[in-house]
Amino acid sequence: MIQTPFLAVDGVIELMQGPHLAGVVLIWRKNPPYGWALPGGFVDIGERVEEALVREMREETTLDVTRHELIGIYSDPARDTRFHTVSMVYRCTATGTPKGADDAKEARVFTLGELASLKLAFDHKQILEEYLKRYHAL
Repeated sequence: MIQTPFLAVDGVIELMQGPHLAGVVLIWRKNPPYGWALPGGFVDIGERVEEALVREMREETTLDVTRHELIGIYSDPARDTRFHTVSMVYRCTATGTPKGADDAKEARVFTLGELASLKLAFDHKQILEEYLKRYHAL
């Protein structure tokens, strides 16, 4: 039997209020490892990565997102303590009020200034640092 890493998608959801950026949506994980994290999850067999992204964002935050560009592919075997996971991370936008659902106990909007001080699950701090540098010159 062939063994490969698990394929996942994560989204940096920019929550918009009109033309202005209110902040980035993070979820509090309902299952271990606990902590604040980007919303995301695994790609199902027979599912396109882009479809999985939209599905996972809706499942965990109740938001319908618009997918923008790929931020990066993260594949360090140590990034997830449960097993080897490769994640494709996209920048997304949405409007509305996020609500934690499915695997998310809570969904909350954090301002760009708040992101740096958070302790995040997995390698999501590194991902957000790269996102901030690329899109907000912080």
